[in-house]
Amino acid sequence: MTLPLTVEEVPGRGLVAVALTVRAGGDDDPPGRHGTAHLVEHLMFPRGAGEDSGHVALVEEAGGMCNAETHRDHTVFHTVAPADALPEILAWEARRLRRFAPAPATVRSENAIVAEEIRASDAGTRLWDTVLAALYPGARDAYGTVAELRDLTPEEAEAFFRCHYRPERAVLSVAGDVDAGRTAELVEREFGGWTPPPVPCPADRTSPDPSPAPASSPSPSLSVPSSPSPSARPHGVTPRHEAPVPYHRDGVAIGHALADPRRDRGTYFAQAVLCEVLRRSRLPGLLTRTARLDAATVRCGYQGQWLASAAPDLALVLLGRAPGTGTDEAVGLWRDTLAELAAEPPGQEELRPALAVLRAACHRQADSLTARAVTHGRAALLFPGLDGTGPETIPEHLAAVTAPEVSAAARALLTAPSTVRTLERATP
Repeated sequence: MTLPLTVEEVPGRGLVAVALTVRAGGDDDPPGRHGTAHLVEHLMFPRGAGEDSGHVALVEEAGGMCNAETHRDHTVFHTVAPADALPEILAWEARRLRRFAPAPATVRSENAIVAEEIRASDAGTRLWDTVLAALYPGARDAYGTVAELRDLTPEEAEAFFRCHYRPERAVLSVAGDVDAGRTAELVEREFGGWTPPPVPCPADRTSPDPSPAPASSPSPSLSVPSSPSPSARPHGVTPRHEAPVPYHRDGVAIGHALADPRRDRGTYFAQAVLCEVLRRSRLPGLLTRTARLDAATVRCGYQGQWLASAAPDLALVLLGRAPGTGTDEAVGLWRDTLAELAAEPPGQEELRPALAVLRAACHRQADSLTARAVTHGRAALLFPGLDGTGPETIPEHLAAVTAPEVSAAARALLTAPSTVRTLERATP
């Protein structure tokens, strides 16, 4: 199979961005080897001398920059360089795919770097993944576990690579001052011979069920007498309560299942707008009305990035509990706020600024060639055939969201499965 290619011609800048997006992430880590995808990402940047000199050094000598990101469901390698360096960039990209064979010393050195990254990631950084795993058993964060990676062998890293880094599991996207036809010829020349032999993947691969896990036992009904409730309080299902999480302060993390954009694009975009309305106006208003919470925010999508991961995806709510405020009371205040929007659509004075902020953020991101290439790659790999996931079309779909649709999006969050994690200040 030929490596899928997307090309966007963006003339006039003299630059080109190349992104290789691979369907391999934390969810694909073998049992007992959590972090394999993260380590393989690092091993894709070989260090050496001569013809096999470091990939980063080659790119930098050509005037470019490169990096990579491992996510729950994919890994993306991205490079930006002068447009006339595109032939070399593609050649180096293909070479490191064909020659992946890490030496034991390389695995040990990169493992040490990955271990430091894991240790440096605090509870706040990994909270999204923790909440997702509570709602979708089998979901794995992209960082990994130091103990499980410590004894990982070069053979295990290569087996993971051979299983997942394949043309049918990848997309190459190019954006910049290039000619689409010439780019396709270069890609065929460099990647046309990339036909790795079939390698069976482990049958016991862990992957998240796209349907949230059923509640193991219902939690007590939430009752908050001090908080006014709408006359029709559509609180839907009772959230699942999970074990407390050590954190830098007392709080609550609430995860709501977002709509799957591949099945219900309209609700997904409306939920992105809903979260911005809540963040900009409703949650600040809640903090002024009650002393029971001293902080409140909501993030839509993976680490606050929507359309950066396929379903399952989350809206993550973080509440700071003032002294004396219990978890159920904090959750009740949040759900009452969400229920108000579910019962009555926001006014234009709330909707217009929220849409303006989201669309401006999309346009700022689209100014980056790297972001454009990454967005094209994710759209092709994670949302194949779905309109509205490209860098130019996302703002258009946001602009079409109406106030009644935001209200319906709030009802969808209230009735979708959710999970609650109490955050407790970690003792020194």
